[in-house]
Amino acid sequence: MAGRNIDEWIDRYLSVSFLVMKRGAALVKDSLCEEMTHDQYYLLRYIRRRGACTSTELAAMFGVNKSAVTAMTNRLVDKGWLRRDRDERDRRVVVLSLTEQGEAWIAEMDRNVYRLVEEVIARFPEEEIETFIRTYERLAHVLQEVEEAK
Repeated sequence: MAGRNIDEWIDRYLSVSFLVMKRGAALVKDSLCEEMTHDQYYLLRYIRRRGACTSTELAAMFGVNKSAVTAMTNRLVDKGWLRRDRDERDRRVVVLSLTEQGEAWIAEMDRNVYRLVEEVIARFPEEEIETFIRTYERLAHVLQEVEEAK
């Protein structure tokens, strides 16, 4: 790769990724209820899709330490959206799962966020959407590989 091109690509990538992440996060936050943070939404959404899981799994998935997950899950338990149960096979393990109220909240928030994302991606032709998502998935995979190599 030519040095000049790579510098330009890096600059463009950094500029656009900052804008997309900041604006995208702000739009998603606007789609959520006032009681729910951006991080809480993604954590609840992950648990909804994955099913019951542990704090250790959540910490690994979100790239944070276990104490950060504990602080967040404490707030979600207090709100009645999440519950802690002991694993039946190993009583030392605490399993996190959605409550009925948490399931209802995340379903409603998902509908709001899906409407927002649909409004955005509907402005692109299908083939561009598919190419973008495939590229974005590849980017996520490469970032994971880079992180694991460190």
